[in-house]
Amino acid sequence: MDTTLVLLGIGLALSFFMAWNLGANDAATPTDCAVGSGALSVKRAVLLFAVFSLAGAMTQGFMTIKTIGKGIVPAIDVLGALTIMLSACLWSFLCTWKGLEISNTYSVMGGVIGYGLAVYGRVEVVVLERILISWVASPLCSMGMAIVIYNLLTRLFRNYLNEHRFLKAISYLLIISLCFSAYAFGANDVGNATGVYVTVAQKVGRLPDYTTMIILAAFGSLGIAIGGLTWGHRVIETVAFKIIRLDLVSGFAAELANAFVVYLFVTLPYLLFGYGLPISTSIASVGSVIGVGLAKDRKAVNRGTIFRLVTTWVLTVPSTAVMSVTFFTLLSRLVKIA
Repeated sequence: MDTTLVLLGIGLALSFFMAWNLGANDAATPTDCAVGSGALSVKRAVLLFAVFSLAGAMTQGFMTIKTIGKGIVPAIDVLGALTIMLSACLWSFLCTWKGLEISNTYSVMGGVIGYGLAVYGRVEVVVLERILISWVASPLCSMGMAIVIYNLLTRLFRNYLNEHRFLKAISYLLIISLCFSAYAFGANDVGNATGVYVTVAQKVGRLPDYTTMIILAAFGSLGIAIGGLTWGHRVIETVAFKIIRLDLVSGFAAELANAFVVYLFVTLPYLLFGYGLPISTSIASVGSVIGVGLAKDRKAVNRGTIFRLVTTWVLTVPSTAVMSVTFFTLLSRLVKIA
């Protein structure tokens, strides 16, 4: 049997597992505020997450799939795709098992960087610089936007904050913002699971760019939905309840801010540069939760939880990059690609 096809099959299986990890770990991103504020149960929130992340992946997922598959390095071969997925899967699974929300975007990017250094001795600096800027800017933007939205709501409607009808309306708006956030998540994160296979799938299937990316988006979005439905509750409980106690107003402000930031980082760069900038949706989400926490009561923000989350985020890129270099070096000596 053709070695390339065997490795492709193994790699795609890992890619599906990565998509499952994305759903399991990052289901907290669009759902944390609705669950933490009591607007929805975990089960209902995750069901909405599955539906709308699928929609986002299928309609706009190609924008970030292109960036990961061809932007950072010139191309990724089948062995490279396998080692990148293996590195990201191991790190993501470990952190999800511990209930830590990490950046799966960081996991995959670290793997791609490691592969680029091992094979090409470099990465595309311009694209990487823009991605790094987006990583820093996204949590700051979501934090600032959450503070602004929360302060506007509490000042404009200060006489209605405890009224049942007002809170009921806010709960519906929070659910709508969850759906928007899940859609933006699907558009942003499906590339993390399948983007490394753009070049490989084109060569094997001889399909045009857009068709390849749509097929990969469908494949990845299914894994994301299954991951959210099976293991998503583990990390949701950390972000929804252990950073700050959310109410309906603060939850709505945080979720709306997160949704807008993720959507804009996917869409605007694609319109300007031809590729979306995959950001960490988890960091953007936590940034928005911290933002409303600072706006409400700075002392109520759980610094211990934030420290644990930040530590895993910082360790993610170097950890997966080192694993990727190691796995590629070992496997390239054992496997010969036809």
